[in-house]
Parts: sequence; structure tokens; C-alpha cells
Amino acid sequence: MATERIRTHRLTLRPLEAGDAPALHQVFSDPQAMRYFSDPHPALAETETWVRNSLAGLPGQTLEFVLDHNGMVIGKAGIWDAPELGFLLHPDFWGKGLMAEALSALIPHFFQQMSLEKITADVDPRNTASLSLLDRMGFRKTHEARGTICIKGEWCDSIYLALPRPAGPYHRGL
Repeated sequence: MATERIRTHRLTLRPLEAGDAPALHQVFSDPQAMRYFSDPHPALAETETWVRNSLAGLPGQTLEFVLDHNGMVIGKAGIWDAPELGFLLHPDFWGKGLMAEALSALIPHFFQQMSLEKITADVDPRNTASLSLLDRMGFRKTHEARGTICIKGEWCDSIYLALPRPAGPYHRGL
């Protein structure tokens, strides 16, 4: 699915490209960044596989963006297996409002470009920062489940959230 770059006050959000694996590997290899996402990628080949799989996703089902801050890739945000939202940010950039800035621009883009009726998220209950961010974006809890994903040998629980397509323009987050 072709899409354009989106510029915010501090970020350039651009569609994922095959050559992004080395820059994204700085995020995907970081244990703190990956704590609630998946096992860290010790080898670049794992991040290359993630990029290939994301780019090969079914049209209309996957749309990933990289977050570029002052010329440096600092994270990613996207829809995969529509309508699920996933995002990841390098810890050096936590607490600066950058993911809120990115999602405030991307969520309306996803609704428009992908014709979604809702956007969902699956969050580890211990990931209070992501839960708080999604709450500010307007997501609401739909249900919980135990032992949904195994990360580094530990079975983790999930809180599921959803954001229905707004009747009018989407304005949340910042």
C-alpha cells in the first residue's frame, strides 16, 4: 500500500523500506525497548526478517512507519494484521512525547488509508506507559487474557484495547 511521508513538529514518519533494517536493529536489539514486545533481536538478520515480513504483509492489512527524529530512526509504529496497532521506541527517547506525537498523526492516517472501523492494541498490563498513552489517544479496554505471549521464556498477559473509527475528525493525544 503506497503512502506518503507525514511530518509532525519533531518527526518525519515514513513508510517502512527494505533498507531500514540496520537502523531499526538499534531498537529491536535493545532489551528495554523489546521488554513487552518480543524477544530482542541479537542478530541483524532477525530484524531483516521482521522488515521483510512486514513489507510482504497482505495489502490493506499491514502498514508500518519508521519514526525519524533529526535524521535518526528511533522507532516504528504501524498496523499489522489489521486492525492491530503496534509501536516501539528506543529508550533514549522515552518520556519526551514523541510516540504521542507520532500516533496523533498516524491514527487518522490509518483510519483513512486502510478504511478501518476500529484500531486495536494488545498491551502487557505491566507496560503502564503504553497503556497510559493509548488511553490519552482514546483507546478503551475491551478485555484481558492470561498467558498470551512468551517473551524470553516468560508467559505474559494481555490487556486488549480498541479505538472505534470517529464520526468526525480524530483529535487526540497531544
